[in-house]
Amino acid sequence: MGKRSKRYREAAGRAPGQTPLPLADAVKTLQGFPGTKFDETVEIAVKLGIDPRQSTQVVRGAISLPHGIGKELRVIAFAEGEIAQAARNAGAVEVGAEDLAKRIEEGWTDFDVAVAHPGMMRFVGKLGRILGPQGKMPSPKAGTVTDNVATAVAEFRAGKIEFRNDAGGNVHAPVGKKSFPAEKIEANVRAFLEHLEAVKPTGIKGTYLVKASLSTTMSPGIRLVLS
Repeated sequence: MGKRSKRYREAAGRAPGQTPLPLADAVKTLQGFPGTKFDETVEIAVKLGIDPRQSTQVVRGAISLPHGIGKELRVIAFAEGEIAQAARNAGAVEVGAEDLAKRIEEGWTDFDVAVAHPGMMRFVGKLGRILGPQGKMPSPKAGTVTDNVATAVAEFRAGKIEFRNDAGGNVHAPVGKKSFPAEKIEANVRAFLEHLEAVKPTGIKGTYLVKASLSTTMSPGIRLVLS
């Protein structure tokens, strides 16, 4: 591991180590860390009590947090005709069908979210090897394969987030900016944890939300008390 910066070491000295804090105290501590030259993203990491090797225990979805994430996302749409025009009107940075799929196959991935009409999956399906590893592959479960393309574009552009557990059974997601008022970060965190509970796979035994921590882009993590 490389040498930590003075700012990081100072933040680590203020962190409670492995002692979990109530959400309000965790946010207060996080916002008290030394600042950077940019407005850091606040992120949550949650360890789930799932077996990520089992397809029936995959946890994924999408949620519009009550106070957004402080960033406007670049959204593209796979659509044709009137649906394509509606997607442009909703703010999609690129709209297309086979032509857009070919552009991505050639290496263009300068976007955050891809939305697709079900009729476009004949073009989108072959992009899995490119978009899958980046977490950008359209999916019905994530709300990015939908008949309501324009609505999806508008929601994701405004900060609706997608999430999916990784190979270790962890879920990571942005929940705002460090500059947000504390109560807005807290509301976003609560909404995200409640949504994780709502998408809990059936058949899970034992503790589902094992542990969670908050951090900013450049800070150590702070464990949360999970009730």
